[in-house]
Amino acid sequence: MTGPRRLLTALVASVSLTLLGTAGTPPAGAAAHDPAPAAPGSAGPAPGTPLPHRGGAGGWTGTWATAPSHAVDPLPGTSIRNVVHTSIGGAAIRIRVSNRLGTTPLRIGAATAGLQTAGAPRSPRAVPGTLRSATFRGGRAVTVPPGRDLFSDPIPLRVPAAANLLITLYTPDESGQATQHRTALQTNFLAPGGDHTADESGTPYTATSGSWHYLSGVDVLGSRAAGSVVAVGDSLTDGSGSTGNANRRWPDRLAARLRALPPHRRLGVLNAGIAGNRLLRDDVGPSVLTRFDADALSRAGVRAVILLIGVNDIKGTPEQLDPQALVGGYRELVRRAHARGLKVIGGTVTPYKGFPGHTEAREATRQAVNRLLRTTPVFDAVVDFDAAVRDPADPARILPAYDSGDHIHFNDTGQQVLADTVDLDELRFRTR
Repeated sequence: MTGPRRLLTALVASVSLTLLGTAGTPPAGAAAHDPAPAAPGSAGPAPGTPLPHRGGAGGWTGTWATAPSHAVDPLPGTSIRNVVHTSIGGAAIRIRVSNRLGTTPLRIGAATAGLQTAGAPRSPRAVPGTLRSATFRGGRAVTVPPGRDLFSDPIPLRVPAAANLLITLYTPDESGQATQHRTALQTNFLAPGGDHTADESGTPYTATSGSWHYLSGVDVLGSRAAGSVVAVGDSLTDGSGSTGNANRRWPDRLAARLRALPPHRRLGVLNAGIAGNRLLRDDVGPSVLTRFDADALSRAGVRAVILLIGVNDIKGTPEQLDPQALVGGYRELVRRAHARGLKVIGGTVTPYKGFPGHTEAREATRQAVNRLLRTTPVFDAVVDFDAAVRDPADPARILPAYDSGDHIHFNDTGQQVLADTVDLDELRFRTR
């Protein structure tokens, strides 16, 4: 046994006793159901669901994530090459396959993971020699029950931080509607006509998609990082307004800041934003109250959550003009996070004057919510995104230098400002 497989075996052995010692948590090598809701729309995990193990410092730690947002037409007989960007590196990975929004069993016929050709975010080509087959409890194929996610076995692939991975899944059958994250801001690739998961050249991948399919996370093993932080929100966190294929969403820029720290202070950054999402009501995707456990609390190595949500509740249909209703939703999320020993950092709601749907009444609600967040102990800490991006001459508007042009979403400069506003020291400590 040589090379990455010997290293992988040593790493799994080194963490297994720790993970087995965490009540109800499966061993590091097990392809177990994660603690996601038992069915789409569930408000949380079933009673007795194990807490996520703490990871970090060599254990499983999240490096990339997305939140399932839509159920769409299936892609039978298609190989789907998802391109994802790591926040931290490691000596091995596991992938999290999702049938979260499906209503029938999902059959995955084969899966691979590899590195994308450097400097080519619009290419389906893999770095030669890096593609590895994924297995699930030792088998290449797996059936994912409806409403669930499944982990793969450890995959012996060393990945660096800030690299693009190709996670390719083959769906041989029409397994009902496909779980996807619609707004990837990343070119992904489709190869119809069979299993092309092991193809390095990318030649069969003749179609593209702007969404991620059947994939909700990637974890690394052997990282020196202390754990991970999850950014939960709507299109502002999903990255709308930033440059596509460039990983310039504010959570990406936060990950870059964290990579500059000493290893013991680094964190993986996981993006759980859904464009159009709301805090209190299912609308575009399950509400944050519905999906919080699956998209945030169940992530490997999670230490803290950064929450930026509420503008779609205020301006949506039906509108929510009661600031106390929003604060009540925030408090419920904090209660659930504290039960897991996690810290919650809340973001103030950012301006959107000039965007359709802005009214004086809605602006008054936004201002009232922000006052409550600044002056009452709703969260463990507050990051004042509103103060960082508003126009001093008109605080109901985004500063023009940060505006993507639609007066609600942020351009690359604004995304960087949001990331720079987060106090990295606030990410160091858990609530208990």
